[in-house]
Amino acid sequence: MSENAVEHEGDDRIIRDTGIDARIALIIQPVLRAIGFRLVRVRLTGQNGLTLQIMAEREDGTMTVEDCEEVSRAVSPALDVEDPIEKAYHLEVSSPGIDRPLVRKSDFTNWIGHLVKMETSVLVTDRKRFRGKITEVDDEGILVQRDQAAYGEEPTVRVPFEAMAEARLILTDDLIRDALSKDNRARKEAKKRHGDEADDAAEDEETETED
Repeated sequence: MSENAVEHEGDDRIIRDTGIDARIALIIQPVLRAIGFRLVRVRLTGQNGLTLQIMAEREDGTMTVEDCEEVSRAVSPALDVEDPIEKAYHLEVSSPGIDRPLVRKSDFTNWIGHLVKMETSVLVTDRKRFRGKITEVDDEGILVQRDQAAYGEEPTVRVPFEAMAEARLILTDDLIRDALSKDNRARKEAKKRHGDEADDAAEDEETETED
């Protein structure tokens, strides 16, 4: 298996980190998966001296303050052992937020109908920057209805996933409303799921006692 394949093994993101960020992602991905989280983005910045920003979320898209603390406690030892950053740094773990980066194909599918701004690594219809509403998503890319099409431009543009360098949702009232609704549903489902697991555990314990 090539080094490139090893780096991307288990990483379903279509928009990945580069340079030192990619090295850090390689270290923390297995740790995150082991405790039920997935990586959204890694970014090492010069903020407050040097800050390592790790953006993560649970599989259902939720991320609480307690979850951030759990991720921080889990990845810190791995980073200490591998020591990919030569200087002292501040670790900052956060949720993707409402105007979140879109890094997986499922992210684009989940937010069809919302505004997004994107940059591509190559020219797509003579542009590298796009802003518009996600109208369709397939396995190869997305169809965007331009927010403000210039004179002579088609109102929609198809952007292939392989050309994407960065993509992020644009904060709107509709997005806030939809994001809060999805988060509430996810939390209710998680609570119900945990309740069912607790009931199953109690039944197993009762059965063992009877035996």
